[in-house]
Amino acid sequence: MITINNDQTRREMEIEYENLSPFELKNKLITLADKHHDKSLWAMLNAGRGNPNWIAATPREAFFTLGQYAIEETRKTWQDKDLAGMPHKEGIALRFTDYLKTHQDAPGITMLENILDYGTRKMRFDPDAWIHELVDGIIGDNYPVPDRMLRHLEQVVHDYLIQEMCDGSPPAGRYDLFAVEGGTAAMCYIFDSLIANKLLSKGDKIALMVPTFTPYLEIPHLSRYQFEVVKINASEMDEEGNHLWQYPNSELDQLKDQAIKALFTVNPSNPPSVAIKSKSKEHLIDIVKNHNSKLMIITDDVYGTFVNEFRSLMADLPFNTLGVYSFSKYFGATGWRLGVIALHQNNVYDQLIRELPPDETKALAERYGIMSLHPGKLRFIDRMVADSRQVALNHTAGLSTPQQVQMGLFALFCLLDRENRYKKLTQDICRRRQRLLFEGFDRTLPDDPYNAAYYSQIDLLIWAKQKYGDEFVEYLEKTYEPTDILFRLAEESSIVLLNGSGFGGPEWSIRTSLANLNDEAYCEIGTTVQKTFEKYASTWREQRERKH
Repeated sequence: MITINNDQTRREMEIEYENLSPFELKNKLITLADKHHDKSLWAMLNAGRGNPNWIAATPREAFFTLGQYAIEETRKTWQDKDLAGMPHKEGIALRFTDYLKTHQDAPGITMLENILDYGTRKMRFDPDAWIHELVDGIIGDNYPVPDRMLRHLEQVVHDYLIQEMCDGSPPAGRYDLFAVEGGTAAMCYIFDSLIANKLLSKGDKIALMVPTFTPYLEIPHLSRYQFEVVKINASEMDEEGNHLWQYPNSELDQLKDQAIKALFTVNPSNPPSVAIKSKSKEHLIDIVKNHNSKLMIITDDVYGTFVNEFRSLMADLPFNTLGVYSFSKYFGATGWRLGVIALHQNNVYDQLIRELPPDETKALAERYGIMSLHPGKLRFIDRMVADSRQVALNHTAGLSTPQQVQMGLFALFCLLDRENRYKKLTQDICRRRQRLLFEGFDRTLPDDPYNAAYYSQIDLLIWAKQKYGDEFVEYLEKTYEPTDILFRLAEESSIVLLNGSGFGGPEWSIRTSLANLNDEAYCEIGTTVQKTFEKYASTWREQRERKH
C-alpha cells in the first residue's frame, strides 16, 4: 500500500515514480485508487490500459462451432473412449456442407457457410484443402506447416491487410506474412533479427516518431542495443496553440541523415491516436526516395482500422517498410495474442543482407547453415522465423494453429462485411466516448479525419493556460510535479490515467484509453479532472491574495 504523509514526501515520491514506465506507474496508481474498496463514491475507473471492453462475437461463435465439427471429424477417424484420430482430408468439404445444413441453429453457422463459399469461389481454393486446413488447424494436432503461416490462412490475412492497411489499393506484388504471438512478440522478433543479421548494430542511429508506445522508447536503450535515438516529434499546433499530433516537415527532415538506419513508428500513434496526415506521408516518401533510400521503416498499425480510408506506410513505401498488425484491439482479443508481420517480397532488408561485407556474410552463413544449403539466399522474413526459435528450433517454429484459425476467422469476418457494419460500430463507440470526455473537460472536440479516437492525449498545461492564464501555469509548474494530478485523481477519485510524458509526450499531458470503460465514465473523468484543477487554482488564488 502506498502512503502519502505530507506534501514533501508526496513530491519526493512523485519525482521517484516519474522514472517508472507508465505501465508500472499505473500499478502504483491502482493501489491508491483501490484503497477505498466499496466505500468509494464509484467503482475504480481505470482508463490507463488499452484493452477494449467489447469483443467481436460472430467470428468467435464460428470458431467454436467449427471446433465442434472438427471434433466430430476426428471421431469418425478413430473413436476409443476419450481418444480420437486425425481428421481426413478427402471429402471433408462435402461432409462440412452436410454439417452446415443439419446445424442451422448453431452459433456462427451463417459465417461458416460464407467462409466455405469465400474460400472456394473468391479465393479459388481447393474445397477439401481449404476446409481441412481449418479443421486440422483448430484441432491443433500438427505442427504449423509452413512454419511462417498456414498457406490458405496467409492468403486470407493478406487480403484483410490489403483491405484495411492499404485501403483496398495495394502496390504491385505481394507481401509475405509471419503469424506471431501479438504485436509485442512481433517487435521482439524484429529487433532481435535486425541485430542478428547485422542490419543494425549496437550504437547505431535510429529514429522514433514520438509520442509513441512506451516499449519503443525503452527497448533501444537496453544494453543489447544501446541505439542512438533521434526523436521525430509530432509538434504541429493549431492557431489556438492546441496539439495536432502531426509531424512538421522540419522534424521529418531529420530523416535525410543517411546515418539513421531505421525508423520506428506507431501509426495511428499511441497515445495521441492520430494517423500521419497525407501531406506528411508525401514528404516522408520524398525523403526516403531522394535522400535516404535504404532507410528501414518499421510501422505498428494496430489502430489503423479506427481511421477511415487508412493507408499504412507499408502501402506507400512497400520497399522500405516492415508492417506489424495486431488483432488485439479491433476484435477485443488481447488474450488471444494474435499478430502478423508483413514484408513485401521486394524489400530493402533483403537487399541490405545481400550487400553485407564478406566477413559478416560468412558469419550469417554459419548461423543459418543448418537450415539451407544456400543460407545466403534466405530472405529476411524467413530468418525472423528461425531467429524466433534460436535457429536450431526452426523446425518447431510458428504460431499455434488454433490461434491462426481464429486470426483467419477475424480476417474473414471483415472481408465478408462489405458494408463495414462492425467497423462503424467500433468507431462509433470510440468517437462517442471521446465526445463525452471533451464535454467533461468543457472543451470543443476538433473535427480531425486522422483521429482514431482509441486514446486521448490532452496537454493539461495548454488547457490550464487557456482556462486560467499564464500566471497560473507558471505557479503550477513551480509548485507541483507533472504526476501530481495522477496521484490526486487516483487517491481522491479512484481514477487511473497515465502520464503522457512516459510516451515521449509533453510532461503535463495525460493519456486516457477510450476503449475500456463504459460511456458514462468518460464524462465523469473529464469533470473530475476539471474539479481537481480547480483545487489547484483555488490554492493559487489564495496565495496570490495573501501576497497582495
